[in-house]
Amino acid sequence: MLWYCIHTKPKCEHLVAASLKAFEGVEPYCPRLRFQRSTPRGKVWFTEALFPSYLFARFVMNESFRAVKHAHNVIRIVEFGGEPSPVPDETIELLKKEMRGQDIREVTHVLKVGETVEIAEGPMRGLTGIVENIVSGDERVCLLLDFLGRQSVVQMPTKDVISERGPREALMKRK
Repeated sequence: MLWYCIHTKPKCEHLVAASLKAFEGVEPYCPRLRFQRSTPRGKVWFTEALFPSYLFARFVMNESFRAVKHAHNVIRIVEFGGEPSPVPDETIELLKKEMRGQDIREVTHVLKVGETVEIAEGPMRGLTGIVENIVSGDERVCLLLDFLGRQSVVQMPTKDVISERGPREALMKRK
């Protein structure tokens, strides 16, 4: 059994993983990230594939090729030179280690001084500011805002702001 990379339709990675799990001799692996994003409704949790439109599956090529290739929402098995290209076991193990053994890893942003953030809750929702200071044990943050033509310093709970960095970027910065 070898690992292969499977190209899927957009936003269907988890559906393909669930359908491949039903096939005997096929082990899918679809690492995903869970994170918060600011929306017009406020902070909302999202779950997305770590690699959009891709997942991994381990199977014996001559036994399960047709079942995997023709599974619902699968575009193709990634190949090079016309042949499906196996992914080394070490690569999948490193990925699983980075995901801490979970299929879904929650990504929280640690705010840093000088970082640009968006206010996600309260009457100033939608405004962006720069973190000037982190106060009282990471529970509150001082922001420098451009508001009504002048700069103001505002203090608010850290839970009411969201970093403008994406979840993948925040994951990479932790190292």
